[in-house]
Amino acid sequence: MQRIEFGKTGIKTARFGLGCMRFPGEQKKVDEIIRHALDHGISYLDTAYIYDGNEIKVGKALKGGYRDKAVLATKSPVWDIRSHGDFEKYLDEELKRLGTDRVDIYLMHSLNPDNFKKIVENDCFSFLDRMVEKGKILHRGFSFHGTNALFKEIVDCHDWDMAQIQLNILDEFEQAGLDGLKYAYKRGLATVIMEPLRGGHLINDYPGEIDALIGGYPEKRSLVEWAFRWLYNIREADVILSGVSTMAQLKQNIAIFDEAEYGCMTSGEMELIHGIKTAYESRHAVGCTGCRYCMPCPFGVEIPEVFRYYNKVAMLDKHWLDKSTYRNLVMNEGKGADKCTECGLCVPKCPQGIMIPERLKDAQAVLTSK
Repeated sequence: MQRIEFGKTGIKTARFGLGCMRFPGEQKKVDEIIRHALDHGISYLDTAYIYDGNEIKVGKALKGGYRDKAVLATKSPVWDIRSHGDFEKYLDEELKRLGTDRVDIYLMHSLNPDNFKKIVENDCFSFLDRMVEKGKILHRGFSFHGTNALFKEIVDCHDWDMAQIQLNILDEFEQAGLDGLKYAYKRGLATVIMEPLRGGHLINDYPGEIDALIGGYPEKRSLVEWAFRWLYNIREADVILSGVSTMAQLKQNIAIFDEAEYGCMTSGEMELIHGIKTAYESRHAVGCTGCRYCMPCPFGVEIPEVFRYYNKVAMLDKHWLDKSTYRNLVMNEGKGADKCTECGLCVPKCPQGIMIPERLKDAQAVLTSK
């Protein structure tokens, strides 16, 4: 597996990084996934304070000598910061959860206009510098959901070591985008890619014509592999995260990244990707990745689940069963879009900038139509 210099950090790591947000609930399975990854060349582990119970699980899995094999990254819950002192308070809680005395990369989580304003007002920069001096963190970073212009402003406002952005075959020109990735890389930042499969929707809910496109191409690869191949072809993409839930997914990803190389795609392969993107974009309904940052809804709406059914109906040819399942399961349990009061509390929490109440209305109309 290709290993790279991780920006200016001095770290060497594989290009495949293990996203920890979607781990199974059982600790034994988490141990198996993390330790198998570390035993097979993966080192970068990505978790966060907000991932429910996740830091504790990761910390337990890293016992027995595995901590020293890992490049451990976690994130500050910046939306909960009320004063400068809160930064270190939450960091200390995370270190305790993780069972370690330091994290290799510490990120300001999900910077958008509001979160960026908050970390500036509470002077996160002196906090980060002081924690590096104390040895509680080794390198400073941020994850991002916002406009390209805001991304460049954040890159230039501090001596960051790394940036984490959302990028996949559908998001080349969305958020920071490919242009933002190259901007950060030129300024010496290590780069990490999240949502390479759009929370799984790229491979779970896709138009049927994509099968024909892939099946008709001479080089036989799965849709998962094409999506990852497009990313690891990009020189500026240092580490590409994949949020695995099972050992089978992990092994599949390891096999794919064993062949990862910069500049590996031919012009014909790029044309295939263009065709795949066009097929998606002709049907995609809403850009929800299922991150669940919008949850819980105070009125019980299961927002990501509503959008999941909405996208399935929009993208798949046979959708009557999905509509029926939505009505019988989601709505009957009081979790449907019909319960939305348009309070708007979810909107500023959405990394994708989705106007959730409006799109819930659209989803409800489609999912309850005959």
